[in-house]
Amino acid sequence: MPGLTCFVHAPGNHSDADAAQAARAQEATVTSVPDDTFPLPEEFGEGSVWADRVAQRSLIGRNRRGVEIPIGKGEGQIDPGELLKLALIGCAGMSMDIPTSRRLGEDFPLRLWAHGTSDETSNRYESVHEQIQLDLDGLSADELRRLRTVIDRSIEASCTVQRTVVPGTPVDHEIQGIDGARDAAGTGETGEADAR
Repeated sequence: MPGLTCFVHAPGNHSDADAAQAARAQEATVTSVPDDTFPLPEEFGEGSVWADRVAQRSLIGRNRRGVEIPIGKGEGQIDPGELLKLALIGCAGMSMDIPTSRRLGEDFPLRLWAHGTSDETSNRYESVHEQIQLDLDGLSADELRRLRTVIDRSIEASCTVQRTVVPGTPVDHEIQGIDGARDAAGTGETGEADAR
């Protein structure tokens, strides 16, 4: 692939400096850089991503770890609005992962959904509704309540994507199996987090 540079650590006898370099290489075994069509911006570095046009309204998005994402509206592509929603639920899932694993076990199953369509008049997403699916069998009402609190707090504190998007666009989290049960119990709470 043009523009792809790989740094691979080979095992063997190494000095402390080599060991430090190996540790850094293990954190990012592949470093991808754009081809030389355009000069690299001065800001290029950790956290940089880029997209190259490949056809009309079609791009390939890339990061420094060599991941490629086809962007567009065609077959096999993901559109920018879908990327936004995936970024939100991906960030939420990563933020809640460790605190949730302490309560449900390291191998707990999880699926996240994000729903929302752009408003044609304002040409923006007015809101995004997220759903979190977990295996909650065997948890008491008190354990469910504490789990809900832990998930909300971890996402609110750690999800940089949501903290960037909100309050411009309200994002709420519904935990299936907790919120519905709470509604049925007549608490009067919707279980949807306030816009953060």
